[in-house]
Amino acid sequence: MWVEVKKAHSLMMAEMWKELFEGEGIPARLLPAAGEPVDREMATYAVLVPQDKEHIIQEVLRKL
Repeated sequence: MWVEVKKAHSLMMAEMWKELFEGEGIPARLLPAAGEPVDREMATYAVLVPQDKEHIIQEVLRKL
């Protein structure tokens, strides 16, 4: 199961979070907010990670 760990208000920011998490060895997915078209730059995106990795992401975010 995937859980949301971050919300980004643009595609560029969502991709930056995804790259950070993947750089730490955690797979990540981007999901546009409900009702918004996919790949729209200024849409809101949820950054998702596997539920069993959520505690690692919390530790990464705490260090920022």
